[in-house]
Amino acid sequence: MKGKNVEIAQSIWGTLPQYAIEALDLLTRQYSVRIALGELLYLEGKWYVTHAGLLAIANRKQCFGIRVQPVPALCEPKAARWTFKATVYKSHMCKGFAGYGDADPTNVSSQVRGAEMRVAETRAVNRALRKAYGIGICSVEEIGASPKSSDAVSVSVKLPPASANGHSGNGSPRVRDRLCQLIRQHQLDANLVKAYAVDFCGTKTLREATRDQVENFVVHLAEWAENDRNALLCQLNSYPSSKDGAA
Repeated sequence: MKGKNVEIAQSIWGTLPQYAIEALDLLTRQYSVRIALGELLYLEGKWYVTHAGLLAIANRKQCFGIRVQPVPALCEPKAARWTFKATVYKSHMCKGFAGYGDADPTNVSSQVRGAEMRVAETRAVNRALRKAYGIGICSVEEIGASPKSSDAVSVSVKLPPASANGHSGNGSPRVRDRLCQLIRQHQLDANLVKAYAVDFCGTKTLREATRDQVENFVVHLAEWAENDRNALLCQLNSYPSSKDGAA
């Protein structure tokens, strides 16, 4: 799995420095995480585990159960400020590993503004799982709005070259902007969208796709996101062909 994870990672994020490859090797051996399933993300030179990754680890470790409850004294619904406590039980004899998660409009990304309660719950579960299974790296859901991960990735989508006048079909800028807009509007993982786009276009990298192929993908993505976003998220999060990557 190590070699496959490295291959997928470099197809998505480009050539990785040696320290990142070594860290990925360690994480792969310790936790059997899979980038193809969206369980790890590489942002600003660091590896982050995702909520999906933590749940997968818990499942592989045969986690007995997770209890999540709000902390009323620390919640202010009118201000969209929430705090949750999660307790992970590794076995029926386990006394539990507790973790707290908080969220309010000041510490969440603009993409999830309005969903602070769910973010707080996810952060609590993530912290409890990381404690229970000794996972030292932070989860991507915990970083809030500080590293501009989603925005930075989404605007870095590289499309195939345009024609000599800088436009082709609907125009290079408009295709790129439309794709980035869809990623932000529907709160999609930009890396998984790029990986899906590569497979949809049937190329090794997104830059090798034709303009028409990319435009068709954008139309397809927009329709699916509008009609059944949950199905699209399921597809992106479990998409095995992200091994083809994107650039």
